[in-house]
Amino acid sequence: MTDEIHTTRDPDGTTHTTTIVDHEPRRGGGFGMMLILLVAIVVAAFVAFQFLGNERAETDAITDAAHKVGDAAQNVGDAASDALDGR
Repeated sequence: MTDEIHTTRDPDGTTHTTTIVDHEPRRGGGFGMMLILLVAIVVAAFVAFQFLGNERAETDAITDAAHKVGDAAQNVGDAASDALDGR
């Protein structure tokens, strides 16, 4: 910011002081902050959806494995029953 002070003297002895204030132009700080905030929200949403997708895949894998263990136990039970019945 630049300030200029000009003093002028009239022939009758009176003085006049003029101050010129030169303000720097405003920069687009609000737009930049909004853009940074928007990018942060998009990145956070992406990470959250990735995390939820991984949790869902993990839950599905555990459920599938539990079903397979249950089926295997059923097969063992059937084989033991067949062996006792003498078939």
